[in-house]
Amino acid sequence: MLTEILPFNIQFDKVAIAGATLWSLALYLAFPQKSEWVIEQLSRWFNFAERFLYTSQAEFEKTRQARESQNAFYASIFSIIPFIGIGVLFHFGVEIGLGPGWSISTGILACIGCGVYELGRRDGESQE
Repeated sequence: MLTEILPFNIQFDKVAIAGATLWSLALYLAFPQKSEWVIEQLSRWFNFAERFLYTSQAEFEKTRQARESQNAFYASIFSIIPFIGIGVLFHFGVEIGLGPGWSISTGILACIGCGVYELGRRDGESQE
């Protein structure tokens, strides 16, 4: 389908995409405070940037709650982007260090380990 639109062929490395996304998921689970901080900063920026779209203060205040909820949703979606960038670095670092077949395997192990860590962390928080 893409070759019908574009006059050239685009090659995607499926192993690199899988490895980078596995590593980004592992990092996202391993550092929940950093991901919450990124979400908070993006939400603040979206709210600040959207303020300039309104000319009247009354209209701005009337739709404030819906806009802030929508901006929080967008911020949570876009918060994975920095982790994807770091996940790409981890993928290529493991690929250079251990070889081309190890990045996905270690990414899966990292996801499992970080998932277990996150479950234990949340359980510990709920019992306090």
